[in-house]
Order: sequence, then C-alpha cells, then structure tokens
Amino acid sequence: MKKKKLRSRDNQAYLYLLPWIIGMLVLQIYPFITSFYYSLTKYNALEAPTFLGLDNYIRLFTRDKEFFKSLSATILYSVYTVPCKIIMSLFIALLLNKSRKGIGVLRTIYYLPSLFGGSIAVSILWKIMFMDDGMINAILHKLGMETVSFLGNPATALPTLSALEVWQFGSSMVMFLAALKQVPQSLYEAAQIDGAGPVKSFFKITIPQISPIIFFCIIMQTINALQNFTSAFVVTQGGPVKSTYMLGLKLYNDGFLFMKMGYASATSWVIFMLVLVFTLVLFGTSRFWVFYGDDES
Repeated sequence: MKKKKLRSRDNQAYLYLLPWIIGMLVLQIYPFITSFYYSLTKYNALEAPTFLGLDNYIRLFTRDKEFFKSLSATILYSVYTVPCKIIMSLFIALLLNKSRKGIGVLRTIYYLPSLFGGSIAVSILWKIMFMDDGMINAILHKLGMETVSFLGNPATALPTLSALEVWQFGSSMVMFLAALKQVPQSLYEAAQIDGAGPVKSFFKITIPQISPIIFFCIIMQTINALQNFTSAFVVTQGGPVKSTYMLGLKLYNDGFLFMKMGYASATSWVIFMLVLVFTLVLFGTSRFWVFYGDDES
C-alpha cells in the first residue's frame, strides 16, 4: 500500500514537472543541438542545409574581417560595463543600507531603471538623449561647453552604450543590499575596537563577507554583456566604423538580413565558447578571493 502511494506521488510530481521538461527539451536542448549542426552547414532557412564541416568556423577566423572587429567591440564593451556596473551597484547599496525615513522609496527609485533597461523604448530614449542635437548636448551648450558627438565618434560610441548598461544596476544593487544585511555587526565592532577605520573595515570585512554575491553578479553581468544586442541594434546599428558592431548584432545581420543561418549559427557558438571561457576563468580564480562561511580557513 505504501509503495502504491509513493508511486502515485511520484507520478503526480512528474506530471507537474512535465510542462517544464517539455519546454526545456523543445525550447532549449533541441535548438542548442540543432544550432551546432547548422553551424557545420550552409543553410539559408529556405533550402535543405548542405554539410560543410568546419568551413564556417575557418571562414570566421581567417577571412571575415568584421568578425575580429565584433569580437573586439564585444570584449571591450564587457570590460567597460561589468566592473562599472558592479562598483556602481555596490556603492549605491552601501548608501541605501541605512535605517532612515523614506529609505524604502529611495531603494525603489534606484531599482526602477532595471525594470525598463532592456526594452527597445529605453534604447530609443538613450539614442535621442545622446544625439548630436539631443538633450545632453543641449545641456552642454547651455553651460557654455563644447558639444560632443557621443554616437558619431568611434571613441565615445561604445562608452555611451556601456553607460546605458551601467545605468541598469538595480538587480545587482538589491542582491548587494541583501548580502550587506547578513554581515554580522559584531565583526565591525571588533574591528573598531582594534582601531580599524571604515576603509579598512570595508576591504577586510565587507568585501570578503559579500564576495559570493560579488562573484555571482560578475558572472551574470559578464554573460549579459557578451550577449548584448538590443542597445547596439537600436542606438548605433553597429556604427560608427563598426566600433559598436557586437557579435550579437553580427549574428543577427548574417542570419536574418543575409539569410546565412549556418554562418550565423557558427557565430552563436563562438559567443557560447566566449561565455564558457570567461565563466571557467572566473570559477578557476574564485578560490583565491571568494570567501564562503563554511570555509575552514
């Protein structure tokens, strides 16, 4: 009787899990495997794919001049955005980690950009703000300063896009706030007795105690940055002079504008390998700087 009840419970559990399992297989595993196959073929989505082997990858790394520009822009974009976003979100979290009147409203206000950050509308707004005759240049002109071609100059276009990503720091800020709440106050009290100031306490207590959250945020923000598409597509279309031509945008153009689905699939796997390498490097170095509460030393 007990076995029948256990089986019945198991069957019910599998039934509840079935929609997720089907979604995982159909929407994630199948496209993942299929895209790898297509990356080895010549495929335009209208005709049957023709097997090419590694030709698409060889062409990417040896004959495609745009590829290395895209790779460089993507890595530079990640280098700009990830550290700045982590520092900004941690700084704001420290400021908001207080018990003061109206602090909840302030936290909500700072979190709001993350709710709208990935939308097309915000990217369009960002483009309008930083156009040559946009709001930012209008303010600079009113202040008697020289206007800047934020989106027309290769030196400033990528940092301008990065600023849009950094502005969306709310999710990391919330995680840092939660982590800061968990740091034992007794550690700060002991440090104060030993004569440690706020700066030393921050680097010797706060950073080690919240390092798992810092590690998690770095990984997630790096993955997001390496896959960037929306802002590059809407704000600059990859210009000027391909300075913001991200790999995600190249993938889209190759696949949907030029109908080279097999070639675009090869680019998608390069992005995947890039994400994998960065993630493995971060995990490999984490043992030197990430502190967990159950560590022996």
